[in-house]
Amino acid sequence: MRALIKRFIPRFALRAYHYGLAVLAYSWYRTPSRHLVVIGITGTSGKSTVAFIIAQILAAAGFRVGVASTLLFKIDTKEWLNDKKMTMLGRFALQRLISKMVKANCQYAIIETTSEGIAQFRHLGINYDTVVFTNLYPEHIESHGSFENYKKEKLKLFTNLSSDSHKVIAGKVIPKRIIANLDNEYANEFLQPTADEKIGFTITNHSTDLGRVVRAEHLAVTGQGSEFQVGGTPFRTQLLGDHNVSNATAAIAVAISEGISPVAIARSLEKINGVPGRIEFIDEGQPFKVIVDYAFEPKAVGKLYDVVAQIQKKKIIHVLGSTGGGRDSSRRAVLGQLAGKNAAIVIVTNEDPYDEDPNSIIDQVAAGASSVGKKIDVDLFKITDRREAIHAALQRAGKNDVVLVTGKGCEQAIVVKNNRKIPWDDRMVVREELKKIFS
Repeated sequence: MRALIKRFIPRFALRAYHYGLAVLAYSWYRTPSRHLVVIGITGTSGKSTVAFIIAQILAAAGFRVGVASTLLFKIDTKEWLNDKKMTMLGRFALQRLISKMVKANCQYAIIETTSEGIAQFRHLGINYDTVVFTNLYPEHIESHGSFENYKKEKLKLFTNLSSDSHKVIAGKVIPKRIIANLDNEYANEFLQPTADEKIGFTITNHSTDLGRVVRAEHLAVTGQGSEFQVGGTPFRTQLLGDHNVSNATAAIAVAISEGISPVAIARSLEKINGVPGRIEFIDEGQPFKVIVDYAFEPKAVGKLYDVVAQIQKKKIIHVLGSTGGGRDSSRRAVLGQLAGKNAAIVIVTNEDPYDEDPNSIIDQVAAGASSVGKKIDVDLFKITDRREAIHAALQRAGKNDVVLVTGKGCEQAIVVKNNRKIPWDDRMVVREELKKIFS
């Protein structure tokens, strides 16, 4: 039904429909975002992890925090995994969630804000105070029509920042603030819009004329985590990889701007031992490592392999698929090539086919692996049933191997034809299959 609507209703009519719903939603809930400090996070990757870290730091500092992200929803102490298969909720659902945050006396709302959400006006009526840019590279091109359109949608979050009135909360005027990743080539575009404060963050020696910069210096990254300094204060994180140092630095920049001391931030960061579905190790006593990760596009998968390179191992077995529904189909072969080059065994399986034939998607990913030397039924396998694919990978793993299961992380469903959701959690399935093998 949704596909038919998109096909036959003119684009301007769809935009008017989405806009009208947004106005109705924030009017119905009386613009609840005006009662708390709203931190919006956008970018191609890292949004959920940055939101998670910021929430942990703010909560540790004694603040009541609400979160809406790909990972989870949070209203103060109540927290639950996102089971909607939507990073950014629909207009009424999102305004309702923010309203509940206000009723729970939350002081902060952290909203992961997507290009799709902005294009459909889901952000309308949310008065953002701080907006964070994590990074940008090609994604959702088929949805937006071009990379430029994709970038323009994200930029709207920043260009619209100064159009909303300043809030006065507990007698304090809340500034409008932009925080951006200086290590990304598009940072200057996201720092250009009007704001009261502009802060850059970097994990390199990136030079800039920007007045305020949060730098992660003296960086040491290992297979156990990372250590670095910000303004002379030592930080340590158990999260793996350079990209998570960047995510942590983004969160540090936000926390410092909110008046939390670097020492308190460092103490909170060190206690975070993982992010659900992001390089999450599954341990049921097996003699090899299993990592479940959300990575579903080439750049993120490449970063995951960078992390795995720092882990002592014999071989890598990779279980992966790709999304259907016309979602960036060009990346399918590239994903297969990445796995084919880096993993000893590649098992291609179903992910979220939506309205496409899952076997067709699997064939496209497998073709990429074949193009770099993998051979069907030797070191490349096509198994449509995702549980069977995971089981096959675990059975083939030996001592000190690493099994990667990517594409879904802690998502709570597989989406098939007609937008039907089949309950699913890669982490749970891995645990169940490990118990079958090792019990």
